[in-house]
Amino acid sequence: MQVRQNGERWRAPYATDPAATRGRLIPEAFSPTRSDFQRDRDRIIHSTAFRRLKHKTQVFVHHEGDHYRTRLTHSLEVSQIARALARALGLDEDLAEALALSHDLGHTCFGHTGEDALHACMADYGGFDHNAQALRIVTRLERRYAGFDGLNLTWETLEGLVKHNGPLLVASGAPTRRYAATGIPAAVLEYNAVNDLELACFAGPEAQGAALADDIAYDAHDLDDGLRAGLFDLADLARVPFLAGLLDEIDALHPGLEPSRKIHELARRVITRFVEDVIREGEARIARLAPGSVGDIRAASEPVIAFSPAIAAADADIKRFLFARMYRHPEVMAVRAKAAAIVDDLFSAFRADPARMPAEWSEGLENASDARIARRIADYIAGMTDTYAVLEHGKLFAATPNLHWSPPSRGLPLTEP
Repeated sequence: MQVRQNGERWRAPYATDPAATRGRLIPEAFSPTRSDFQRDRDRIIHSTAFRRLKHKTQVFVHHEGDHYRTRLTHSLEVSQIARALARALGLDEDLAEALALSHDLGHTCFGHTGEDALHACMADYGGFDHNAQALRIVTRLERRYAGFDGLNLTWETLEGLVKHNGPLLVASGAPTRRYAATGIPAAVLEYNAVNDLELACFAGPEAQGAALADDIAYDAHDLDDGLRAGLFDLADLARVPFLAGLLDEIDALHPGLEPSRKIHELARRVITRFVEDVIREGEARIARLAPGSVGDIRAASEPVIAFSPAIAAADADIKRFLFARMYRHPEVMAVRAKAAAIVDDLFSAFRADPARMPAEWSEGLENASDARIARRIADYIAGMTDTYAVLEHGKLFAATPNLHWSPPSRGLPLTEP
């Protein structure tokens, strides 16, 4: 790992260079004070969609506790980790941050529950995909600028937003396994026809790092939230070997540590071990590939920023544990069913009468096709916060499901101010 001195940035030759950006779909004058990737980051932060993340669920409905994660706090945590990875590997920190902050813009109200429900509602119209929705937001739905719809982000930011989880096409042009059954989302194909994002290639290294930062933040902080909610306890984590080892380490260094502090120590260690692993593995893969430019990384046969096999296995073990003990916990599933019902009801109501939506959403739909009407409704519902969706449901229906839940009694008190 190379070290920076005097606060100056070290950028590796394989990093994405803002001075060599492929530019914006609609050309703009350069800023004398900010790089293009800094401008992208700033536009994302100032967008309406980003502000809405404050009241969009991560796992729990937002009003069940001020200390549980929301999409906004999660995005900030991903950003911090992405910047740390970029700094250590000589990548462009501003691009990594922009991608981390924008990766969840397309998520609906009520977390993955809302996305699943909206995808089912849109089954006859191409479905719903949160990554494709994020692209729609930053290229069409945000309306802040006089000269264009969307945010007019650079090619590199859009590429990373669409491909941070890997290519969407194989070399033959067929969809990758992820999209084999459903096909590439129409929003991605439509935009790609105008501005080729090279869907069969990997994204740049900053996007690869941001994707791993998302995984790292999920693992550490969903463990934290689940423990504090009482969905499982520290003793349950012994069945995950990686976590059991960290807990043994904490007990050896800090015998008798109070549970709330032990949870913090565990989350810190998960993040640290994963980040250090990505840096080591990234350095090893970069050394083997010897890329002379970011183009070499895009053309590689595998990601260059990745977990080692051991940490990839630990990540999979943690995710399996969280899926069974948190995401599918009976208390969480009960709330998920109610949240899905709210989304289903809203879609049905707006589908029966699009005029029930605000004028800016319903105008121009009088003679529109069913597919266009459905997509407009999906755009509207996807942009809702949890709070707004509940309020809208209350306006349209006599009874609205109660999303409050009572965490198990073994949940830990939150002592922070």
